[in-house]
Amino acid sequence: MVITKSRLVLGATAVTLSTIAVTGLGIHSRGQALFKASPKELIDEVWQIVHRQYVDGTFNQVDWQAVRKEYLSKSYTNQEEAYKSIREMLQKLEDPYTRFMNPEEFKSMQVDTSGELTGIGITISQDEKTKQLVVIAPIEDTPAFKAGILAKDLILEIDGKSTKGMDTNQAVSLIRGEPGKPVRLTIQRKGQKKQFNITRARIEIHPVKFSEKQTPAGNLGYIRLNQFSANAGKEMREAITKLEAKKVSGYVLDLRGNPGGLLFSSVDIARMWLDRGIIVSTIDRQGEQEREIARGRALTTKPLVVLVDKGSASASEILSGALQDNKRAVVVGTQTFGKGLVQSVRPLEDGSGLAVTIAKYHTPSGKDINKHGIDPDVVIDLTDAQKENLWLRERDKLATLEDPQFAKAVEILGKKAAQNPTTMNNN
Repeated sequence: MVITKSRLVLGATAVTLSTIAVTGLGIHSRGQALFKASPKELIDEVWQIVHRQYVDGTFNQVDWQAVRKEYLSKSYTNQEEAYKSIREMLQKLEDPYTRFMNPEEFKSMQVDTSGELTGIGITISQDEKTKQLVVIAPIEDTPAFKAGILAKDLILEIDGKSTKGMDTNQAVSLIRGEPGKPVRLTIQRKGQKKQFNITRARIEIHPVKFSEKQTPAGNLGYIRLNQFSANAGKEMREAITKLEAKKVSGYVLDLRGNPGGLLFSSVDIARMWLDRGIIVSTIDRQGEQEREIARGRALTTKPLVVLVDKGSASASEILSGALQDNKRAVVVGTQTFGKGLVQSVRPLEDGSGLAVTIAKYHTPSGKDINKHGIDPDVVIDLTDAQKENLWLRERDKLATLEDPQFAKAVEILGKKAAQNPTTMNNN
């Protein structure tokens, strides 16, 4: 099967806890399987895909041929036994982003294409070293977000059940559920345990919100991007076009808490801000590089500040890295999450699915940000108390001068206006 760019997702958005299992919009399902593969055929299909496409040709120092022999030598009486073996097989790679989804999980994953979710609205991963379940970011205005879940929270228990040794698939099955029903999460944050009782809900996601802001630096355009979904590019284009019509003098692009999404979406949006230059390089296991570049079609050249934090991951890091390396924007906030992996999501013959890490990405200057993240040009950190007040208790202060990171963005844009008033007033 040819892997199109619509199938490529970024590792940090491995599991969104709603009815979906992978944030992979634009993925096409076979619906009803053409035929029901036998258990061994399914196991071998998964093995073959990993064998051909996995980003690391050493399979993270695993003898992948021996793995095939081990699992195909077993006897299987049903698909569930095969599913269990596939998950065991993939765990040997020690890559939380290469994962199997049974037919129900794979089907529910695709609900994300409609922009409607059912669940609590957090994106999680498994720490590669500790194997603990960690929150990448809550999705804005969802039950988890409103309850106070934060990026980098560790999930210790789900409804009283320990998550020790639990993979993301198991966590998804325990956390997702019917709207209106509660789930209890025990979280560890900076060494302290906290409990959250969260009621599941139906969630409609609009990835872009925008407004004009009257500030000491002039009339600015503020754009908040929550997620790189299939319709994020369209909504971003509309936001920039409308703000340009209002003759704003500069922009603040807020990527705080944005866990990522689709690779093509991040590239599409980068081209709206960047007139020329490399956006991102993806590198497969053969070391072959594919570069995405700007095409001279930027919607605006006005000064830009990008806000990021530790919940800004994958596609957010591609976009902020591209704008930073090309000197198009000043990046303000804190170090980002640090996930530089690309996945392909594949339907399997029995209606199940497989997400495989097939490449890593570098920023235009060649930086590999995996496990490190993007370093802001200007570091403005917030205490946990400040974050909780700003994002939960006093939301009306977000993107105002009482928001320290936004205030720094305004200060930077004000200095740019003073240095080059012609550029700022160019409408």
